[in-house]
Order: sequence, then C-alpha cells, then structure tokens
Amino acid sequence: MDLGLSLNQSIALVVALAVVLANLPFFNPRRWFVGPICGAKPFWLELVEWAVAYVLVGLVAVALEHQAGRVFRQGWEFYAVTLTLFMTLAFPGFVYRHLRRS
Repeated sequence: MDLGLSLNQSIALVVALAVVLANLPFFNPRRWFVGPICGAKPFWLELVEWAVAYVLVGLVAVALEHQAGRVFRQGWEFYAVTLTLFMTLAFPGFVYRHLRRS
C-alpha cells in the first residue's frame, strides 16, 4: 500500500500520531477508546491502553519505513528511547487526568 508520502510527511505523521495516541487514554473516559463509560477508568487500564497505543504507533512507523525503503533492525536502545519519548509525550494527559485539582 503506497500512500505517496514523502519522508518528511511520514515523520510528521508518526510524530502527530504519537502525540495524539500518547494522550488519548488519559483524555478519553471510554474503555478501549470506544467502549461504554462505566465510571472512572482504573489506572492500570489506562496504562494498558497507553502500551497498546505505543505498539500501534510503532507499527505505523515500521509500515511507513517499509514504504520508504528497507526496514532496519533495531536494538533495545532504540526501544528504550522511543518508550521514554512516548512517556514524555503523554505527560500533558497524565497531568490533566491525575494531577490537576478538580
């Protein structure tokens, strides 16, 4: 599937998707983003949804890298850095949900 995106557009798409998906579990009161609202979501469910979002962003990034050319193999360092970046991007949603005063 060729989307016809340039390299810069692919990078911007991945960064924008990461910002949105990193914060979505904290801003969205629904379970698994589409389920019914059943009171407050437990924190462990938000973390699981956040981890699923991290994997989805990674899969989109790999697909766009495959479209651009060869997919390079990554070591643990790459995943440690991207996970830390994803945590940093999720900070506004975490603060909004858990640290602000009602």
